[in-house]
Amino acid sequence: MELSLFNILDILGTMAFATSGALTAMNRKLDLFGVFIIAFVTAIGGGTLRDVLIGNTPVIWMENTIYIYLIGLFTILAIIFRKKIYYLRRSLFLFDTIGLGVFTITGVETGIRNELDPIISVALGAMTGTFGGVIRDILCNEIPVIFRREIYATACLVGGVAFVILYRYNIDHDLIYIITSLTVIVIRLVVVKYKIALPSFYLPEKTG
Repeated sequence: MELSLFNILDILGTMAFATSGALTAMNRKLDLFGVFIIAFVTAIGGGTLRDVLIGNTPVIWMENTIYIYLIGLFTILAIIFRKKIYYLRRSLFLFDTIGLGVFTITGVETGIRNELDPIISVALGAMTGTFGGVIRDILCNEIPVIFRREIYATACLVGGVAFVILYRYNIDHDLIYIITSLTVIVIRLVVVKYKIALPSFYLPEKTG
């Protein structure tokens, strides 16, 4: 596999999401098999959905088994060093945020490479960045972060739009990858730190 910055970011996102999935599974006290399954679906869920939607089959982790080995390796490392990682109070959040930022950009880039409309490319980026986490949370019996008040998918959309705009101006691709992935990560960090959230809506309870 060609080791371009795009591939490096894709691998980085895989490692981050695999670790995030493994930590979530251990927090839910799943067994060894459960930890590996949650780590795996967290890492490849978004990319698999993206590839299936654009007809890129076999999906990337079937063609390049390095992803499977990486997921297995980082799941094992998360298990071995779980006590040390646990004391890093925000480790789960940080790994999830890194994966979100990196996978969003690789998703947008994949859409552009396949000559899709910019809006569809941005949507692909958001799906790639969030869908693995959605599967993880559902399997762990939690409401997915994307459906809560936290700004999650919105950060992906902002980063995706920034990617498309910079791409139109023919800026160096490596620079675009770095700027836009950091944009998603910084937005996510800032909104959580300052507890910025989207408004939520609910039906009033019946009285009488």
